[in-house]
Amino acid sequence: MENSERNRFVAIIAAAAVLSSGLTLGLFQVGGGLASRSANAITVTGTASEDATADNAVWTLNLNESQPTLASSVKKIDATAESLKKYLLNGGIAEDQIEYGPINSNAVPEYNNGNPTGRVLAYQAYRTVTVRSKDVKLIERLSNNIGSLLATGVNVGNYGPAYYISTLDQMRSKLLAAAMKDAQERAKAITEAVGGGVGPLLSVTSGPTQVTTINSLERAAGGVYDVSTIEKTVNVTLSASFKSN
Repeated sequence: MENSERNRFVAIIAAAAVLSSGLTLGLFQVGGGLASRSANAITVTGTASEDATADNAVWTLNLNESQPTLASSVKKIDATAESLKKYLLNGGIAEDQIEYGPINSNAVPEYNNGNPTGRVLAYQAYRTVTVRSKDVKLIERLSNNIGSLLATGVNVGNYGPAYYISTLDQMRSKLLAAAMKDAQERAKAITEAVGGGVGPLLSVTSGPTQVTTINSLERAAGGVYDVSTIEKTVNVTLSASFKSN
């Protein structure tokens, strides 16, 4: 056999060996990172999720008024706060659920061709009003209907309430237990498929908690906490390594 033919034959044999090795390894690279296997250990990802309803609402509203003098600006923002308070109380919010931030102010200087003239055009006053309630449906309704207050000329900035789950820590513990069981079942299914078995747990690392809107696929490396909706889905993941037989 000539040298060129011999070299071609050796190259074909080597390529076949690499392909065979890759196929064998591929048996253990399952589900886009759901599992991997080393010499005598298998590492799998376990997941668990559950829908939840927020039971806590924090609603921050911004008041902003601009008037020719500082005194008139502060007076105007006081009137705005009173109008907002009346709207909230009539809507079913208790007075002790309303928190008023301090009044802040600043002058609005006049500029000519980018240079200050030394004159003051107006004075702005602003403050925040925060409403805290466990009646999330009431907060949602008041936020959606605040247009009736704005229609009277009251200047209130509403960026929507933030809805939280007060039992998230307890949910996380329960879901991590479920994710651990899911990881063990994955490891068992994978190893049994290739004639092996699962031994004791070697290590486990939990991933970030993802709190998203219902049916959302949003994920982030540091976790997600959606506060824009009342109905949410809580998802946890973990990575578990088991001794394989």
